[in-house]
Amino acid sequence: MASRRLAPQHLGSLIGAVFGLVFVLVNSASSPTVVRIVLVVAAVAATGLVLVGIARGPEPATPPSVRPFGRGYWAVVAAEVVAIVVGVRVVAAAGHPQAGVAWVATVVGIHFVVLAVLWRLRLFHVLGGALTALGVAGLVLAFAGAPTVATDLTAGVGSGVVLLVFALVGVWGTGGTRRFGSARVL
Repeated sequence: MASRRLAPQHLGSLIGAVFGLVFVLVNSASSPTVVRIVLVVAAVAATGLVLVGIARGPEPATPPSVRPFGRGYWAVVAAEVVAIVVGVRVVAAAGHPQAGVAWVATVVGIHFVVLAVLWRLRLFHVLGGALTALGVAGLVLAFAGAPTVATDLTAGVGSGVVLLVFALVGVWGTGGTRRFGSARVL
């Protein structure tokens, strides 16, 4: 029995769904219980739909010349990890530890913008822009003294929802019109 290797688009959707679910699980904790339950159930259901979409196939075609997880990708991820670790420490040292999630969302958004350029994926510009905007909005809220729940819902849960929506689009949207590595995505 041959092992099945995920197409880059499916792998990306899986990664997005897992991180989206984590964003919602972690950052909904400051919400009222009923709100948290609704958010968690919706995030788990969306993640399940991504998994079903991946299992149903067919996998999107990847041109043989595209190496999405090569050196450029790993350089972006390494820079992202360093920026997250350093930035979270800086905002905490500045007296705003609740801004950590907003910093993470901002960095993750920027990472998608860089990947959009690297991989020529217009959709990642939109994803990165949305995450960056939510992160910056969360930073503004945190530094303005808004309640933690406001920052958590905006930068944390909002980012999780965006990641889950894009993961769903990656496996369920547009049928055969997607081409990885192309400027045409959707």
